[in-house]
Amino acid sequence: MFKNKVIRYSTFAMIIAILAYFIIENKNGSSSSDNAATAADPALYAGKISEERKTKDEQFRTGDDSPIADKAAFHGLHYFQPDLSFRVRATITPYTKDDREVTVKYTDGSSEKYQKYGYAHFELGGQQQKLLLLKNESTISVLFRDATSGKQTYGGGRYIDYPESGVKNNVMTLDFNKAYNPYCAYQESYACPVPPAENTLAVAVTAGEQLESAIHD
Repeated sequence: MFKNKVIRYSTFAMIIAILAYFIIENKNGSSSSDNAATAADPALYAGKISEERKTKDEQFRTGDDSPIADKAAFHGLHYFQPDLSFRVRATITPYTKDDREVTVKYTDGSSEKYQKYGYAHFELGGQQQKLLLLKNESTISVLFRDATSGKQTYGGGRYIDYPESGVKNNVMTLDFNKAYNPYCAYQESYACPVPPAENTLAVAVTAGEQLESAIHD
């Protein structure tokens, strides 16, 4: 997902996102009814999201793969408050045309091959929305921009990652509270995939990770 001069792929953020998915959806082998109860309880949900964010902060603070250059001064990432209205059910239309392979440009001018997995259809902000899902190995990536991009969030867009198993019967849960800034938002030596132009939402997705500059402006 991210690369620099030394590391071709840095999977840390993707791993964190996928682990977070399993924590919310499958924690301690909970049943689907338990998961539904968690998602319906704002306080319980917010607590789980908070724990995930603390774990990521610790990894950014101490991990060798962290994009934070000055770890001693790092005091944590910044986020919108958890909001269940940004956790939505999406219906997936699988991509079945022959041109499934797509070249995704990176911020350093390089590119990588992905597969068009399908389109996610969902409602957000009272409007019907559509996002192209991209597949790389066994990971489904949602690369998107929205009305907060370049203002409250990274201008290059944000990402959400899921294991392919997160799609069941062409339905998945898109949780924008898990949207994160790419590594290149913190260190320019990283190269990050650029969201497809069609993945630009007109609505403001005030969920997930923010920029520190937006907090202090």
